[in-house]
Amino acid sequence: MLAGEHHDPHGVLGAHPVRGGVVVRVLRPWAKEVTVLVKGRRVPLHDDGDGLFSALLPLLRKVPPYELRVRYDGDELAVHDPYRFLPSLGELDLHLIGEGRHEELWTALGSQPMTHGGVPGTRFAVWAPNARGVRVTGDFTHWDGTGLPMRSLGSTGVWELFVPGIGEGAVYKYDITRPDGTHTVRADPMARRTECPPNTASIVTASHHTWDDAEWMERRGARPHHEAPLSVYEVHLPSWRPGLTYRQLAEQLPAYVRDLGFTHVELMPVTEHPFGGSWGYQVTGFYAPTARMGTPDDFRFLVDSLHRAGIGVLMDWVPAHFPKDDWALAEFDGRPLYEHEDPRRSHHPDWGTLEFDYGRKEVRNFLVANAVYWCQEFHIDGLRVDAVASMLYLDYSREHGDWLPNEFGGRENLDAVAFLQEMNATVYRRCPGIITFAEESTAWDGVTRATDQVGPGGFGGLGFGMKWNMGWMHDSLEYVQKEPVHRKYHHHEMTFSMVYAYSENYILPISHDEVVHGKRALVSKMPGDWWQQRANHRAYLGYMWAHPGKQLLYMGQEFAQGAEWSADHGPDWWLLDPAYGAEPDHRGVRDLVRDLNTVYTATPSLWERDTAPEGFEWVVGDAAEDNVFAFLRFDAIGSPLLAVSNFSPVVRHDYRLGVPEPVVAWTEVLNTDAGRYGGGDVVGRDPVKSESVPHHGRSASIRMTLPPLATVWLRPA
Repeated sequence: MLAGEHHDPHGVLGAHPVRGGVVVRVLRPWAKEVTVLVKGRRVPLHDDGDGLFSALLPLLRKVPPYELRVRYDGDELAVHDPYRFLPSLGELDLHLIGEGRHEELWTALGSQPMTHGGVPGTRFAVWAPNARGVRVTGDFTHWDGTGLPMRSLGSTGVWELFVPGIGEGAVYKYDITRPDGTHTVRADPMARRTECPPNTASIVTASHHTWDDAEWMERRGARPHHEAPLSVYEVHLPSWRPGLTYRQLAEQLPAYVRDLGFTHVELMPVTEHPFGGSWGYQVTGFYAPTARMGTPDDFRFLVDSLHRAGIGVLMDWVPAHFPKDDWALAEFDGRPLYEHEDPRRSHHPDWGTLEFDYGRKEVRNFLVANAVYWCQEFHIDGLRVDAVASMLYLDYSREHGDWLPNEFGGRENLDAVAFLQEMNATVYRRCPGIITFAEESTAWDGVTRATDQVGPGGFGGLGFGMKWNMGWMHDSLEYVQKEPVHRKYHHHEMTFSMVYAYSENYILPISHDEVVHGKRALVSKMPGDWWQQRANHRAYLGYMWAHPGKQLLYMGQEFAQGAEWSADHGPDWWLLDPAYGAEPDHRGVRDLVRDLNTVYTATPSLWERDTAPEGFEWVVGDAAEDNVFAFLRFDAIGSPLLAVSNFSPVVRHDYRLGVPEPVVAWTEVLNTDAGRYGGGDVVGRDPVKSESVPHHGRSASIRMTLPPLATVWLRPA
């Protein structure tokens, strides 16, 4: 018991019928004396040494209700005995945990404030199958866990203890005795609240937030996401406005995003993480919003505020790996538990982290339930799953001989495939209206295919709603970074995306990864002087918003911030200060983003058939010498929108484009060269009439002036 190695402390401590009465044993290190209060009598317990107190209550046939009076140096405390309570976890919970199918795992494991046997307190439960013993320790034990050993519940590997009198705000960890007899003190893997880093303990918590987003939740899935407008503003919450709390962010972020017309925000991981420089991608608290900006209910308030502003909330989710901190998940109970036991499967060579063992049912349960948890408990509308490729391939970033093939000798991680399929199927079933996104950088077949539909590779689909189009991102950025005179040699990099555009349901990301680590901000990637850089930036955004697929833009790029993003100080908001001389340049780009979103949302041609080949036609895709791209987008009833991009720095007068014959005239609805955006104002103010002049394989055509380094959208007049 004193070594923390007892698997059934309740069999020794507490009250037990024996011959001649009932024996009471209490383990209270540092106590001066302990008294039992039973049937109105005070019975002092004998000090047996080492903190153990005991006494025989004679003439009793069964255990009566009782309380303890524990005296320390001058203070006497009235307490309930933790060891007089039956297990607070039910048989169904234990069965589901053992099967790896507990879809609300957070309600069974972790710390749960509750009333048990008529007594308020907190149940602690943790999965540690390799431990020789587990104890609860915290501020309520002066961080000495000797007096609170937990009991093992059968073969599930779960340890449980109900501690009376402990409630919300209590700070705790688990003192685990490893198989070799040494001890490790760990944060709760299921903690729903944590201390603010650099502190690492877990905190007992319960939600008291009253949601006010019923209207949003009811209608969020009314239309399939791939047939609806979806425009995402990606945000790193700690640095969007550095120093703001969740509740302060709720006063500013919804209004800003709504004004710009984005339909959704995507939050870089808000799960708890020890190192701020990881931006949240090395998670230690998978069930806890980071305490850097407030409590879990404060985070709920922010999500609620965004919903009430009509904005969906997506969240980056990181089930691919976790850091090796010795107070977190790594070798949690003294042996590999959450990670694979073979280093060739567990150690991630790129990030110095550990990969989850997806073949272990309890680990899959931990992650699947975690996905459900964020969608269910925090009303998150979608999960962007990070680093999917690193999960799918056993040889990801590994040299020959450094990876372990699957059972068929292949490089596919079959366990990860099964996990992703289970995760997607579960969250879509339990949380109507949500959407999952895969950041998957390879050509894996069927990322957004249904899990029950087997593809040519022999695998069922992964079941994601959408996939980040990393190919489009890399190719298009490679093109626009070239000087216009060289772009004709890279023309195919802008058209190649249409070869595979309908192989998956895509979103086009210009994310945080593209504006850090020497990659430069989006506007700074562009060639030329400051005017040309901004013009390229605007033209590129216009092309992106018109291209099939949804779109995502990282914060700061909406107003052409020139410096790389830094998590230390966030976006350069001072660029929008009217006192700054070049403020109109940046405000103009932000005005363009607002208009892009406004026209986009109001124009079904730009989103209704994003995943259908019938929604797109090239007008001209081979005008490499001109650096021109022109294509048509169609909505479900065939109404067209014509998008024309001129990525050369010259005005092209009387440029002829083939157009659908029934349309007699076209009018500009957006022009990135407009003066109010900071352009040269080469705009078409009058409708462009169609002529019966065959061109580009069509029987009708128009002649229009193409502004330099600009994208123009036209629709039937």
